[in-house]
Amino acid sequence: MTNDGGLAPVLMVVGTASSVGKSVVVAALCRIFRQDGVRVAPFKAQNMSNNAAVTADGLEIGRAQAEQAAAAGLEPHVDMNPVLLKPQGDRTSQLVLRGRPAGILHSRDFVGRKRDLWPDAANALDALRARHDLVVAEGAGSPAEPNLRAGDITNMRVARHAQAPTLLVGDIDRGGVFAHLLGTLELLPPEDRAMVRGFVINRFRGDPSLLGPAIEEIEGRTGVPVLGVIPWIDDIGVAEEDAVALERPEGDAGGGEAGEVDVAVVRLPRIANFDDFDPLVREPGVRVRWVRHADDLGAPDLAVLPGTKATVTDLAWLREQGLDRAIEDHAARGGAVLGICGGFQMLGERLVDEEGVEAARGTAVPGLGLLPVETRFVAQKTTRQASGEVRVAAGLWSGAAGLPVTGYEIHMGQHAGESGAAPLLTLDGRPDGAVSPDGRIAGTYLHGLLHNDGVRAALLRALGRHETGESAMAFAERREAAFDRLAAVVREHLDLARVNAFIGR
Repeated sequence: MTNDGGLAPVLMVVGTASSVGKSVVVAALCRIFRQDGVRVAPFKAQNMSNNAAVTADGLEIGRAQAEQAAAAGLEPHVDMNPVLLKPQGDRTSQLVLRGRPAGILHSRDFVGRKRDLWPDAANALDALRARHDLVVAEGAGSPAEPNLRAGDITNMRVARHAQAPTLLVGDIDRGGVFAHLLGTLELLPPEDRAMVRGFVINRFRGDPSLLGPAIEEIEGRTGVPVLGVIPWIDDIGVAEEDAVALERPEGDAGGGEAGEVDVAVVRLPRIANFDDFDPLVREPGVRVRWVRHADDLGAPDLAVLPGTKATVTDLAWLREQGLDRAIEDHAARGGAVLGICGGFQMLGERLVDEEGVEAARGTAVPGLGLLPVETRFVAQKTTRQASGEVRVAAGLWSGAAGLPVTGYEIHMGQHAGESGAAPLLTLDGRPDGAVSPDGRIAGTYLHGLLHNDGVRAALLRALGRHETGESAMAFAERREAAFDRLAAVVREHLDLARVNAFIGR
């Protein structure tokens, strides 16, 4: 199953807009092809997201591609996402090239600078094609934005490079899907339009037979078949790429039902790696709330400050919302608080950015003062997978003491000198994080802490949750089951015979 150049074929998946379900469709296809005995790999030339993952060799890629790799039965590799843009302001993003920081990209330079990155994207794609039987490539946003076409390295330029048959996905739950499909196709240049071989209608909540007349019309107008109508899937169980997923109503995002344990996670403007909380969302008896305002915090069993791409800026936002005082009051009443990565830094006494890494040069701001730590931002970014154990045996963490943990680190802040606080974890022989003497306030740099089943179970027990047989299921088992469930739904509702014909199978 290779083309004339000896490289594996590529199946391209693009969308009418951002967040129409491209990432999930690609994950489903990766699992389906894996089930069918195909050595398949995911690819996205350029991702814009603060939800990232770290490969085994310490390189950074988009979380969606790491999740798609898991669906394909692979370890994440930097070739799967050679260009990652991590927004840290309204007009600036950190450029991560081939897994390493490569400067700041300003919006005014966006098109021109991206054009220069095409060789990196093309080389990564061809390297994947040389190692696998098939690559399923995901586009970004919409392929039909005339203002972005000159700098395109991730939509139809990928399809043209690989001569990839392309599926165009639209989200019917948003409304107007047929106009979106037709408009997208009409805005494409003729050579790109010819590569679109099928439409996929995603997230349909009704009877597909009701779509018959509309499908006939759009197929008649365009000559492009509708290859599938994928139904709405409650609680997909696959990590989301973008924080826009958190904009959905609680019931759609998961964790909306009342439970024995109430967890309030602050929805920071530049939140990063929010999938840290997916295991809690999927736990029976646990309610996860995303909080934006002080009045919404209430009296949770656990208040969480998550990771962020812009710690100092988001700390200022926290204060503007009055959430700093709300969290401090919660802690003063004996409430539990957990900070992860940037959230851990906020819990400290001071944050200093002498080099202008995340904020203006010479910035020094007070933290919330709930842990005796100081953070200094440095140009050298830490990106690594890590493993170790819970070190403390106090308060909420007493039942987790000595339990193993694995995860990953992505941060540019470092401890400055002795913290004066006991570390929460030991990672690869070094102390990590901090915890108050009574174990109620804790912070760590380790993303994925709550993916560790034993630690999560011990923490939830300490917070008052009673275990059930369902809650004892390992998170990894749940994710595998979610991939299989997703693949089964897509297999049932997508014309895979025609898709296989497009790629020569």
